[in-house]
Amino acid sequence: MAERTAGKKAATAAAKPVLQSMTGFARTEDTHDGARWAWEVKSVNARNLDIRMRLPNGHEGLEPRARVLASERFGRGNLSVHLALRRVERTPNIRVNEAILEKLIAIHNGLRARLDAPPARLEALMSLPGVLEILEDEEGEDQRAERHETMMASLTAALDALAESRREEGLCLGALIQGHLIEIAATTKQAGRIAAGESAIFRARVHEQLKDLLGADPPLSEDRLTQEVAYLASRADIREEIDRLDAHVIAARKLIASGGPVGRKLDFLCQEFNREANTLCSKSSNLDLTRLGLDLKAAIERLREQVQNLE
Repeated sequence: MAERTAGKKAATAAAKPVLQSMTGFARTEDTHDGARWAWEVKSVNARNLDIRMRLPNGHEGLEPRARVLASERFGRGNLSVHLALRRVERTPNIRVNEAILEKLIAIHNGLRARLDAPPARLEALMSLPGVLEILEDEEGEDQRAERHETMMASLTAALDALAESRREEGLCLGALIQGHLIEIAATTKQAGRIAAGESAIFRARVHEQLKDLLGADPPLSEDRLTQEVAYLASRADIREEIDRLDAHVIAARKLIASGGPVGRKLDFLCQEFNREANTLCSKSSNLDLTRLGLDLKAAIERLREQVQNLE
């Protein structure tokens, strides 16, 4: 029973989605019945899945199947699939066209009798057009179908290798992204400490501004005064921005832990990160807090650059 439970846990862990990069490269080579080919598949960043095929003449029929294989494995990326084909040279079969040769001999004998010409030499007759025929092997439907199946098998291997390459790259990106999130969380925490220490200064500033408002001529109405006080408070208080930045860090870490195609969601989170950092900078009246806000923006930009590589 314990063994079965352990086996189920291992299977679940193995089936868990992992982060995938959108960049990768793979190549496979194979031969079949005198033909040698190589598949090269590579992918780079893209908003959606864009598959571009380059196939030799006569092999266009492979494209629909190749597109299905690619779309089963990848959700995003600019994917390039190239098939390079080279046929192995074979010794051709040669035969003598007896009918043409006999006609040429008959013509020669007739002219020889009239012109008293010497007998025709064999190499001269063989060099005449149409006497020797080069026979090329014609490929049958079964032979072509068999080669195409072998080609599709090697393409499958190339696409699987590309997927593995993208997974390995995704693991590296995941580690980099976690590092950027640690930096963002630490900077946010430091900004929160500075903001907390500014509360006394903030109260004094609001008190001075309230004195100006209360001494306005004509005096402000109670509703207008309430609006101005609320505005002053919202302009100086960055606790909401700090809380939202912390929440975004938690959400990003959950997405990375879940694995799979989370690139779009993380990219959206980067926009939210940046919005809060911009608001923090605009509200700041402290040079140290402004500096931390700029540090936050730089860290968020580094995070975004890595996130945009994820599927």
